[in-house]
Amino acid sequence: MEGIGDGIHRYGERRPLGTEVQIHDKDYKEPPAAPLFESVELLCWSFYRATIAEFVATFLLYISLLTFIQVSNVPNKCSSIGTLGISWAFGGMMFALVYCTADISDNQSVSFLRYPDSGSGPSSGGHINPAVTFGLFVGRKLLLTRALLYMVMQCCGAIRGALVKGFEGDRMFNLQSGGANVVDDGYTHLAALGAEIIGTFVLVYTVFSATDAKFNARESHVPVLAPLPIGFAVFLVHLATLPITRTGINPARSLASC
Repeated sequence: MEGIGDGIHRYGERRPLGTEVQIHDKDYKEPPAAPLFESVELLCWSFYRATIAEFVATFLLYISLLTFIQVSNVPNKCSSIGTLGISWAFGGMMFALVYCTADISDNQSVSFLRYPDSGSGPSSGGHINPAVTFGLFVGRKLLLTRALLYMVMQCCGAIRGALVKGFEGDRMFNLQSGGANVVDDGYTHLAALGAEIIGTFVLVYTVFSATDAKFNARESHVPVLAPLPIGFAVFLVHLATLPITRTGINPARSLASC
């Protein structure tokens, strides 16, 4: 009859169970914080390719915004897509744009945070929103040069979209003031500010959660599905804030509609 000691020597140390095993199997390591500036990034084509992607994606987003507004303001309300339709359209459009551009700078699986071959720090794409870019920069997940150029290109893309729709001479574009944000009747400016702050927080928090390195190491399918929760967050925020401020949460979009 074997004793307790024999059992200990036979089976050795217990192995961890559950998600802890998965993390050890994948050799999870917390990625280092991005440095503030590295000049070598300015010599990488992937850097400029990602900024072009930000410009194009924000341009398409603003064109879509004005198209959705036109459809939602038809004279016959039975033919209008309404708040729910606009929210679904924006969420779906954001999902598609993030999926197409999230990892355009290094051609790997979809993920916001990757390291390019040049070793110049985290590559990134698919932000399509200066608030997201700024949040990732504050979280030390983005270089200063990349963050600044992303935000400039995002604003330029949105302004370009507004100019294209403006040159078309669309009557609905003029009636809707280019989709400018306004505080609707029944709401105070303080309530509108609170709605925008909460909505932007939900979006940026979702981006951080969807691109968390530890979560991605534990669940291998998470990087590919990262655009899905981001698009769904955009849908929910639009559903909640469209009746209040016509949903800003994107400084580039709000700037272009001014």
